[in-house]
Amino acid sequence: MARGRGTESESQERPQSEDARLAAVSLERLRLWWSDNARDLPWRRTGTSPWGILVSEVMSQQTPMIRVVPYWNSWMKTWPTPQALSQASSAEVITAWGKLGYPRRALRLQECARVVVERYDGVLPRDYDDLLELPGVGEYTASAVASFAYTQRVAVVDTNIRRVISRVFDGEENYGGATSPADRARAKQVLPDSAEDALVWNQGVMELGATVCTATSARCEVCPLNDLCRWRAAGYPGKGVKPTRKTQKWKGTNRQVRGIVLNALRAKAAAQHGENTSTAPRLSSEELEALWENTAQLHECVAALDDDHLVEILPGGGVGFPQ
Repeated sequence: MARGRGTESESQERPQSEDARLAAVSLERLRLWWSDNARDLPWRRTGTSPWGILVSEVMSQQTPMIRVVPYWNSWMKTWPTPQALSQASSAEVITAWGKLGYPRRALRLQECARVVVERYDGVLPRDYDDLLELPGVGEYTASAVASFAYTQRVAVVDTNIRRVISRVFDGEENYGGATSPADRARAKQVLPDSAEDALVWNQGVMELGATVCTATSARCEVCPLNDLCRWRAAGYPGKGVKPTRKTQKWKGTNRQVRGIVLNALRAKAAAQHGENTSTAPRLSSEELEALWENTAQLHECVAALDDDHLVEILPGGGVGFPQ
């Protein structure tokens, strides 16, 4: 469901001073709320490097943060710097990614590490445009690193932040989808003037959207902005209305088959751990064929994994992690 044009025009006509007053009060509420309610995620702790924050943002793409925590802890213990990750083998990187999903992200993160080492002497750049040029780094990740790692005044715009801004400031529901230029412009309009306040704002609004002002079960009774929220005051227009979109299936899909192949290789890697072997984990053609009944689909998925450099097809029809 598209966002209503009439409501958008009304928000544009609203005097900026009203939004400014609302933003100022909201900031102070969020500052207090954040100090008492923010989840204790390891990458939020004092001393986390900018690289560690980037890793957390890449891992959290399309993955709930709470699922990321054990993977992030293990990853940063093994490869705490871009230099360390740049020297790892592809097999090690894909294995460590585990079941985070979309494993191509792991290899892109390693590509990013190599660029940081080669171009920036192993130090993650501060400049937004430089961050945006790194492999696997899009607008959201670049802005998140600029704000959370380097305390720069930049609007961070994810699904949670868009939802809170839409509800509190524009009095309407946000139905997700891709972030638009209008979403980014609106986020910039309400962003505090100082870099330090912008950091508090970005952190607070994102956490509020993730834990309280959620898409399906907003807990307005405990929201620090409940008496300021224009969506609540308007009677929750659009509440419970779901956008028309096809539900993505999992069982029997190519994504499932790709995951089965990678998980089998990860199991091999775990079995080889400590055996003092330099051989990358491999599946014989017989082991591979036993993974999935539909041979044609299996081979299609293996070819796609090979194209993505997540596996190598070996002589004889087996597969292994790339060296």
